[in-house]
Amino acid sequence: MNDILPGDVEVWQHVERTARELFGRFGYAEVRTPMVEDTALFVRSVGETTDIVGKEMYTFEDKGGRSLSLRPEGTAPAARAYIEHSISNSEPLTRWFYLGPMFRYERMKTGRYRQFHQIGAEAYGSKEPAQDVEVMDMVVQLLQALGLTDVSLNINSLGDDACRPAYQSRLVEHLRAHSSELCADCQVRLEKNPLRVLDCKNERCQQIASAAPSILESLCEPCRGHFAEVQRKLDAVGIKYVVNPRIMRGLDYYTRTTFEFIASHPALGTASTVGGGGRYDKLVKSLGGPDVPAVGFGLGLDRLCLLLKEGGQQYGPSKDLFIAAADEGSADVAFALASRLRREGLRVEFDTRGGSLKSQMKRADKLGATYALVIGEAERQSGQAQLKPMRGGDPVPVRLDEVAQTLRNAIKPS
Repeated sequence: MNDILPGDVEVWQHVERTARELFGRFGYAEVRTPMVEDTALFVRSVGETTDIVGKEMYTFEDKGGRSLSLRPEGTAPAARAYIEHSISNSEPLTRWFYLGPMFRYERMKTGRYRQFHQIGAEAYGSKEPAQDVEVMDMVVQLLQALGLTDVSLNINSLGDDACRPAYQSRLVEHLRAHSSELCADCQVRLEKNPLRVLDCKNERCQQIASAAPSILESLCEPCRGHFAEVQRKLDAVGIKYVVNPRIMRGLDYYTRTTFEFIASHPALGTASTVGGGGRYDKLVKSLGGPDVPAVGFGLGLDRLCLLLKEGGQQYGPSKDLFIAAADEGSADVAFALASRLRREGLRVEFDTRGGSLKSQMKRADKLGATYALVIGEAERQSGQAQLKPMRGGDPVPVRLDEVAQTLRNAIKPS
């Protein structure tokens, strides 16, 4: 688990602001669920044979003897809230998004922590391919707004209850022929949940999986038609994609469309997936709710911020003004001016330690202040001072009772 310190947190805030503004354009409203849920929620939704439930969840017993878990992902808690508050009775089409920490005890990788953060969205009530494409379009537009261009969309279809069993039989036949070569985990998966073998990161298991039959060859006509329409609509809105039959995702609730966004950047090393999602039409019903189709995604906020930091851009707001006191007798006047300007909406720095004028100006430069203003005896007597541009330029004369307006005019965007 990691700390996010000033200098980094501004990048996070930029991503969060951009996501909130963009998702609002699409009609998605924010939902906030607890970080702790009943363990059974994740067992039923994510899947008992997944690595998340079997190995990675932080699970504990509370004082009432209940088994609780820190949420390892955001879709199941959102679905639980959707059911618990009977949202389907008032909203036939519901669009939610969320931001927050998730928890998994998993192997450490670049940009991956055991407390990690996700941005996600869920759309309930539409079974149409257009809804699949809308959520993908939302991710594409977010990545574009953030300036992340080297990210490709990979899509697949996992079929449904009508066609997946036949594919699973073909897959098991292929895997059994190589069962002795599979890792220990995949030998268990072969018996309990064969599709999970396709998601294994073991190199030999990946080689075996790459030679397995493609699930796209086993789709029934409705699933084939749905997937074709997804591709047609992606083309219609100008989104580039790659059809990748190995995209499985690591959760049991997916049906039909699945997708991942894969970054091509050395900063991420081998952990190049920045997010993904898909359709889960049976999840709400399986958790005791109405028979409502749904589709959604989750993005790794840690990885998105890592990519943005690599770009070297500054995201935090600059300090408008640094006020320095030239002598001890001017400290109270400078301090009071700083307080007043902050009330008027300006970002003002003042070093409460005092110190030499030289040391104060060094701090103004280090903090990246746009302007500096020095108050000494002459300024106190005359009621006037000079706004000094910290990045070069001529000083701007200013009356001490007009600093706010003068400063706003000086920093106004051209």
